[in-house]
Amino acid sequence: MKGGWFRGYTIFYLIFLYAPIVLLPIFAFNNATTIAFPLNGFTTIWFSKLWDDPALHHALKNSLIIGCSAAVISTCLGIFASRASSRYAFPFKTPLMGLIMLPLVMPDIILAVALLTVLLGIGMPLSLFTVILGHVLVCTPFSIAILSAAFQSLDQSLEEAAYDLGETPISAFRLVILPLVLPGIISSLLITFTISLDEFIMAFFLAGNENTLPVYIFGQFRFPQNVPVILALGTILVCLSIALLATAEYFRRRGLAKTGGKDTGGFL
Repeated sequence: MKGGWFRGYTIFYLIFLYAPIVLLPIFAFNNATTIAFPLNGFTTIWFSKLWDDPALHHALKNSLIIGCSAAVISTCLGIFASRASSRYAFPFKTPLMGLIMLPLVMPDIILAVALLTVLLGIGMPLSLFTVILGHVLVCTPFSIAILSAAFQSLDQSLEEAAYDLGETPISAFRLVILPLVLPGIISSLLITFTISLDEFIMAFFLAGNENTLPVYIFGQFRFPQNVPVILALGTILVCLSIALLATAEYFRRRGLAKTGGKDTGGFL
């Protein structure tokens, strides 16, 4: 009986969670501007209209610039922090790592308002650069969570063997450590890029006059005739996110297999 209740709850939860995602492509291919049943017929016109919107192209370009920059910077910071936390003991290590990971549990709107206040206080104009700063703040804890597992699963005897063979700490890190954690680095890049691409609150507060893709989508919902086009765009973004997450999971498992680490069942 208990198992039946749990199974029923799980099915209901999954339907509640993923039903909107299933409905997204259904209405994206529906030949009507009204989002309602019954469907009027199959069409791809909403996808073709995506190519005719210069504002969308500009917002997409901005989001790609921000996403790539935030992914690279946060992954580099994640490498440094994960390496330090897994290899060395230093004063206040636990509080410092907890402070770095704090954005994982803090509401994004609090972080955005705080960062906006600081940037305006020092006189920095709002631009794509300020959005990148905000996204790095949000993405770095995710990068550290992924890379810490990769660094902690390493066998330290491999690094010690490199020292015995005459390698310097820098060359040992470059030739021995980095190749072993490369799958984790790739996973971090993909995950942080996906998070940055979907991040709305930071961009809404920090972008100034520049539009990003989530801000553009939010603005288009004020016009009912544009909603099917946004549903088509959302369908593409969902497929892209699934592909990126699947690729990141593949590299995560490949890294665990290479280092002999234990699979805990997910990125975090």
